This record gives sequence, structure tokens and C-alpha cells, in this order.
Amino acid sequence: MASTSGTKGPQGVPRPPSRRFTRSATKVVELPNEEGGVDSEIVPSSLAVIVPILRAAMEIEEENPRVAYLCRFHAFEKAHNMDPTSSGRGVRQFKTYLLHRLEKEGEITESMTNKSDARELQTYYQYFYETRIRDGENTQKPEEMAKNVQIATVLYEVLKAMVPAQSIEEKTRRYSADVESKRGEYEHYNILPLYAVGVKPPIMDFPEIQAALNALRRVDHLPPIRHDVHRDGSTHPTHYKKVNDILDWISYIFGFQKGNVANQREHLILLLANMNIRNKAASEELDDETVDNLALKIFKNYESWCHYVRCKSNTRYPDEHDKQRLQLIYIALYLLIWGEAANVRFMPECICYIFHHVSFQAIIMLQFLHVPAGVFDLLSNS
Repeated sequence: MASTSGTKGPQGVPRPPSRRFTRSATKVVELPNEEGGVDSEIVPSSLAVIVPILRAAMEIEEENPRVAYLCRFHAFEKAHNMDPTSSGRGVRQFKTYLLHRLEKEGEITESMTNKSDARELQTYYQYFYETRIRDGENTQKPEEMAKNVQIATVLYEVLKAMVPAQSIEEKTRRYSADVESKRGEYEHYNILPLYAVGVKPPIMDFPEIQAALNALRRVDHLPPIRHDVHRDGSTHPTHYKKVNDILDWISYIFGFQKGNVANQREHLILLLANMNIRNKAASEELDDETVDNLALKIFKNYESWCHYVRCKSNTRYPDEHDKQRLQLIYIALYLLIWGEAANVRFMPECICYIFHHVSFQAIIMLQFLHVPAGVFDLLSNS
């Protein structure tokens, strides 16, 4: 049982610490994970909302120990406010452990900066946004961006708890608004937490899910997307957008909405996984027969429309291209068009007409080493 020395207030409840500790440490049974930090397994289920705060503290601890300490301090305060009497299962032990850790870290980190805690946190938040969010958007993987967005959200929450709203700099508020707008891109959609932060969900380890993901992420031979030309005509130094999968590549070319891309990514993965598991034993390689069957099902109405209007289908498969990847590009393109068609989706012939012309543009794009400078204007006028 934990010691009953001065750490407890009325009814033996640990009281919230001040940000500067002056008394000796309490003897407790520590519950660290393998890395020495707090993990979700030891956080009581009733305090699950503080897990993102503790994870953020672990991620930034090496870079800025004082800000990590402030995050843990905020987590303790939040836990104490949620259960002030420590009546939940395991809450007393957890709060006592965290209090003990805060005492040690407070003394160590206080001398690491000559700024006030509020100033240190706000400065670090701006640095974190500029290096991990703004500059990392086109270079980091979605999983990394999801983690960075969550950390930035936690940092701003801690900042708001420390200082009045009017004391937060305008630049910081502007950065926070941008982070908030990006959160939706990395939320867990429906069934598949593709960019989950923390422990990998079991569903993501299923062979049929991995097979579909691996097939969609084969973008090594797709033409790179130049980042120096934008729809508004502005230019930047020439570099290329990071493309994570086929849907990303299509969305950069045709300008599909990010929410639609996220939804249809999951939709397509589940379609492929379900068909693949029916066709063959589970493996991490997508079967050609699976993609053929899905393409036949998706384009059955389009092929009928082509026959009716007496035109040749634009789902073409040149010999120099991988047929399976081309099929996935066409299927993804059709689903993305359908996802943004609004009421037009109830007019199948209109969907077929739109797909017919956009698929022709897609096959043209595959012939270019670079996306032409005026491609967005061309597509918006076509």
C-alpha cells in the first residue's frame, strides 16, 4: 500500500501539486512501461481521456523535457478533477504514481529554461507546428502526421489551461485553427483506423486488409506530382508531393475533397478485402482475380452505357502499364466521382459520362513524367 505521508488531503486523497515541489518524494510502487513512461494499459479506464496527453508527453520528452512535464502536470490535474475522491478502480495508485513522477521531474526541468512555463510552452507550440505540421504535411507519412496533429492538439489544450485566452498570441491561435482543420483528415473513419495513434488495432493485422493496403500503396512507378504550381497560379520552389497511395495520387491531380478520399479509401480497402477472402486463402498479396471481379462489378453499368451510346470504353490497359494497378486507379477514380456526385449519383448515366471523360484524362496523366503546369485549368474547363 502506498505511504500515507503528506501527499494526501482530506479522506486520504492525493492533492494536486503546485508546479514547484518543495517536499520530499513519496514512496510508491511505480508502474512504468518498457520505455519508462505511462502507457494506456496502466491508465484506469475511467481516466482514458488523459491517455493522449501522456502519450504526447512521452513523444516530446527528449526534445523538450519541461513541456513534457507541463503536459503530465495537466494530465494529473485533469485526472484529479474527474475523480477527486479517487473512488475509481486503480485511480488512487495511478494518481500517486504520477504525482511522485511529477515531483522528481519538476525539480529537474525547472532549471532547464529561463522562460516562464507559459512562454516556454507557447514558443515550443509554434516551433512544433512549423516543423512537424506545416513543413511535414507533404513529406511525412499519414501515420506520422496523425501523431503530430494529436500532439499539437494536446499542447494547445495545455496552453489554454495555463493562460487566459487573451494572453495567447495571434500567431498561436492561427496555428491552432489550422491544426483543428487538419484533425478531420486523420480521424478514425468508420471501421478502419488507418492512421491510428498508439497501439495498432487488431483489424489492421488481418492479411486481407494488408493485401488491399499494399496494393493501393504501390505508387513507385506513377508520375510524380509537382508541387510548384497551384490552382491559384502561385509558385514555389520545385519539389514533389509525397503520395501515400493511389487515391492520394488521383486526388492531387483532380482535386477531390480530402474527406471523400478518406471515405473511399476505406470503402475500397473493405471491398477488396471482402472479395479477396472469398476467392482464396488469406495472404498479404492481392489476387488478380479479386481485382478483375471487382472491376467487372463496378464497371458493369459503365460498359452498358458505352454500348448504348456507341462509344469505346476509356478503361484501357496499355501493355507498358501494370494492369492490376490501372484497374485499381480506375476503380478508385469511379468511387471518388461517386462520392462527390451529390444528387447526380441518382442519375447513373451522368456518373458514366463524367467517368468516361475523367478516366481519359487519367490515362493521359500516366504518360507524363511530370504533371503539366496548366493541368488543373485544363481539367476544370473540361
